[in-house]
Amino acid sequence: MKYNLPKLPYKYDALEPYIDEQTMQIHHTKHHQGYVDKLNKAIEGTELEDWEIEEILKNIEKVEDKIRQAVINNGGGHANHSLFWQILSPEKTEPEGKLLEAINKKFDSLENFKIKFSEAATTRFGSGWAWLVLNEKKELQIISTPNQDSPLSQNKTPILGLDVWEHAYYLRYQNRRPEYIEAFWKIINWKKVSEFYEQATSD
Repeated sequence: MKYNLPKLPYKYDALEPYIDEQTMQIHHTKHHQGYVDKLNKAIEGTELEDWEIEEILKNIEKVEDKIRQAVINNGGGHANHSLFWQILSPEKTEPEGKLLEAINKKFDSLENFKIKFSEAATTRFGSGWAWLVLNEKKELQIISTPNQDSPLSQNKTPILGLDVWEHAYYLRYQNRRPEYIEAFWKIINWKKVSEFYEQATSD
C-alpha cells in the first residue's frame, strides 16, 4: 500500500477568517505531504506496506527499531492530520446526542470541557497536539501528545484533535497560540466528531 495525501473536504479558503488560506495550503500540501512521502519511504519493502496506518500505530512496538521513530513521526503526522482535516468545517455545528451527553457526564458541561481542552492545547510545550480521546475503558479523556505522536500508540482512540505546531497558525496568529485555540472552537465539525465517537463506542 502506498499512502496518499487525502483531499480536503472544503476549499483552502473555506475556514477564513479563523484559519487563513495560505496556512491551509502550506499545511496540507507541504507539511502533510511531507509526512506521507517520508512514511512511504520508511516502510518501503517491509510488510508494513500492507497495513492500515491505524494498525501500524496501534502496534508501534512491533515496528523494527531502525524505522520505528520515522514511523512514529511520519505515520503519526499522516494519521493526525487526516483526522484533523475531517473535524474542521466552515459550517456551524454544535455537539449533540450521545456525544454531548458523554461530555456533560465527564466534564460537567460543554463549557468546562472547552476550558480543560484549551488548557491542554495552551500548555503543550513546544510542538504537539491536544486531543479528546476514548481511553481503554471507552471513557472520554483529554490528553496532549508531543510532536506527531499518536494517541493510537497509547491504546486510545482520538475523536477530536488540535494541531498546536506553529506551522498550523503562525502566519495569522504569530506566537498567540491562545487566539488560534479560541478560533478553533468556531470551525469544529461536531457531526464528524459525533460520528467518530459513536464508531469508537460501538466497536
